[in-house]
Amino acid sequence: MQYRNFPLSPTPALRALAIQGVSFVLALVVISAGELVWGDKTPLLLWALLQGASAAALSRLSGLASWWVPIQLLFPAALLGAQELDLPPVFFLCLFVFFLALYWTTFRTQVPFYPSGRVTWAAIAELLPAERPIRFVDIGSGLGGLVLHLSERRPESRFVGVELAPLPWLLSCVRAFLARSRARFIRGDYLDLDFAEYDIVFAFLSPAAMPALWRKACTQMPKGALLLSYEFPIPGVEPDIVLPPDNRGAMLFGWRM
Repeated sequence: MQYRNFPLSPTPALRALAIQGVSFVLALVVISAGELVWGDKTPLLLWALLQGASAAALSRLSGLASWWVPIQLLFPAALLGAQELDLPPVFFLCLFVFFLALYWTTFRTQVPFYPSGRVTWAAIAELLPAERPIRFVDIGSGLGGLVLHLSERRPESRFVGVELAPLPWLLSCVRAFLARSRARFIRGDYLDLDFAEYDIVFAFLSPAAMPALWRKACTQMPKGALLLSYEFPIPGVEPDIVLPPDNRGAMLFGWRM
């Protein structure tokens, strides 16, 4: 579909990886110079800490999100620690497969796993029109809690969850089957959806995804439809609805098409 051509900036994961590479070279230069001057062999832990500190500083200077800083700082030392534990290779393979199934293409979409809570679900339920059946889709539905909750409260309406990561999607389907829910879960990219089929689109994504979501909503959502976003506003677009569903300071934003 045409929406796959939305321009994306270089992903933070690739930038972070490049920064680690640059930091490795910087640490190599500094430590090699130090060994030439003082003649002592540098411990690997000191090397890892120097590389991590350099990567953390460069991450901050390059504009990566603040939560990348501790990751970059500890990453080399964590690798060194894992090597010292001498764990079997199959352990790392299983760990990789698990996180791949859980997060899938987060490095590309820049949308990590963000579960919402029951207080947020209740606030969304209050916004649903009560006088008629509705068609609701949660894009990036995670474990399916919101969709299952709303489907139970409004059995006459249609509730759909869309999730790209295989593991959360599979768990959502299992939960719906066990609960005998009419909720439906689709594994795929929400960019492949036709928003014209829904009265309400709910998103709990990330700041990086909001501009493309707004363009798609403006192109496809019918007049009178409602776009909801938890925590992340659309840059430069004034919301019609702003609600504080919980005490965490996060807001629920809404735009009427």
